[in-house]
Amino acid sequence: MEVKSIEWKDGKVIIIDQTKLPLEEVYLEMTDYRELIIAIKQLKIRGAPAIGIAGAFGVCLGANEIRTEDYSEFRKRIEVIIDELAATRPTAVNLFWALERMRKIIDSNIGIQPDEIKQKVLEEALRILNEDRETCRLMGEHGASLLKDGDSVLTHCNTGALATGGIGTALGVVFTAVKQGKRIKVYADETRPLLQGARLTTWELMKAGIDVTLICDNMAAWVMQQGWVNCVMVGADRIAANGDAANKIGTYNLAVLAQFQKIPFYVVAPTSTFDLSLDSGAKIPIEQRKSKEITAGFGKRTAPEGISVYNPAFDVTPNHLISAIATEKGIFYPPYGLQI
Repeated sequence: MEVKSIEWKDGKVIIIDQTKLPLEEVYLEMTDYRELIIAIKQLKIRGAPAIGIAGAFGVCLGANEIRTEDYSEFRKRIEVIIDELAATRPTAVNLFWALERMRKIIDSNIGIQPDEIKQKVLEEALRILNEDRETCRLMGEHGASLLKDGDSVLTHCNTGALATGGIGTALGVVFTAVKQGKRIKVYADETRPLLQGARLTTWELMKAGIDVTLICDNMAAWVMQQGWVNCVMVGADRIAANGDAANKIGTYNLAVLAQFQKIPFYVVAPTSTFDLSLDSGAKIPIEQRKSKEITAGFGKRTAPEGISVYNPAFDVTPNHLISAIATEKGIFYPPYGLQI
């Protein structure tokens, strides 16, 4: 099975529209960076690594729209585009990491003709995509060492190919373990309120022929208590220097439950997700989503008109609840901090 969340082809960015899954497999072709901005905001493409790749390709699309031979004018206009892309989603640090790489390419080629710079930024964006594929492969190999034949893994949100440029983060570990011949079963949280687990994770796992059972978020404690889960494995959108990890809302719940049930809680993420400028997760910006995602999810109202709503997209799991962090560079164990 091969699922591509995003690719560049003939001057276009092609993404699979994740809002249509699992009922429809629809691919969108974009030549305008503004379309890509909307796609990121509307979660047509999502997942920290995939958003970073999308941001890089967005710079390429924006650069192609600029018609000038003057470097200073080109630099001024592309900076506006980079700022617009950076404003799409605040929590996943991979986006800012990728945009900074694109900015460095532009700044390091001062005085070069804009047409040449456009080629260089495209090369960098493709490099980011290819690096992510290799990063996912390495994360999968390192993380698979945490799983034994016959293990059952509880996952949250979607951490597979749909969230990255490769095979995924936490799901990438599962794919790799299965490829190694291990029998792995997955329990997938539905992941309220947008149901990424129900819609996306189950779709990916079923396409891969992996044993998966869907559960509601509020069933996780009971499933753990029954002894059906050997570990929890999740991704991350930003990891602070001390190992605190921001991930999809509901992740913190699972970490607390896992500690109570004495089940390992693993985070799988590339080092591009580390934000060493933040000493703790308390400083990670948390995206707030629109209330209708809760009150009228998928177009059907389920709450009274006028009700107050709190809808954070992410929460932060404290480092002391994290058993290990699997990356492309190996597995980190507590205490975290400088070793990360």
